[in-house]
Amino acid sequence: MDDDAVVDGSLVIPEATTRVLSEAPAAISAALARFQACRWRKPAENGTPECCGHRDVLPMTGANGFDAEAWCSDCGLYKLRRTPKKRDEWDARY
Repeated sequence: MDDDAVVDGSLVIPEATTRVLSEAPAAISAALARFQACRWRKPAENGTPECCGHRDVLPMTGANGFDAEAWCSDCGLYKLRRTPKKRDEWDARY
């Protein structure tokens, strides 16, 4: 048996594997979190990565060259995506 192996009952797990399993996933940046909450975010589809769909940003960055770190941290066009409220049936005035 290796000297740098951890024994867990009948299972032998190499120490390098236990280090990888114990590492926490990396947290997302504030700019990326803001981009994911923005109403202008276009989701990835048909091989095109997700990008900002605002008419002033898209021509400058394109869909393939968009970087949330460069745009979303202090974006003046940012608008929070909201779920529409369901209206009561009796309140439908046309």
